[in-house]
Amino acid sequence: MPDRRPSASPVIDHGFGETELTSCTGKQRPDAWQESSRLQTGPLRVRALQCLARRDYCRAELRLKLAAEAESAEQLDAVLDALQEERLLSDPRYAAQRVAARAGRYGNTRLRQELRQKGVGDEDIAAALAQGDDESERCRAVWARKFGVLPQSVEERARQMRFLQYRGFSGEVIRRVMAGGDE
Repeated sequence: MPDRRPSASPVIDHGFGETELTSCTGKQRPDAWQESSRLQTGPLRVRALQCLARRDYCRAELRLKLAAEAESAEQLDAVLDALQEERLLSDPRYAAQRVAARAGRYGNTRLRQELRQKGVGDEDIAAALAQGDDESERCRAVWARKFGVLPQSVEERARQMRFLQYRGFSGEVIRRVMAGGDE
């Protein structure tokens, strides 16, 4: 009959004898992970997962969405940290997906501004924009869909340039497109 001694760590019986669950260093795991998991299993984590199931969020955007439901800022930060550790919440992934979804209609300036407003960091924005298509090609495609022919008057040229500026394309790219150059 095996010895039933009280132990703080879980004991597993594989049929070959009892073994205690320990960490890789041979020390017993602290119970801190159990306490943090209790914080995460609450309704706040469930609500965060429901939001993330619909679409990706950046950390700042999800924080704003969940702030009203959180009991404390520490609880909210703990849930968000856990989601980031589990790679369910990722600002670089959010930025890359946002750029991929909107790059066909907008220029880098507008995309950068939108991501900053959402609370994404400059490094993540730069990496996402670097992964995107060439801004000149995108500007040319937007211009071709909207107008298709080079302007015949100064007023028409100004109107087309304003449209492309509103879409967030840089002045240099707009001038190249309006000149009709392929480079």
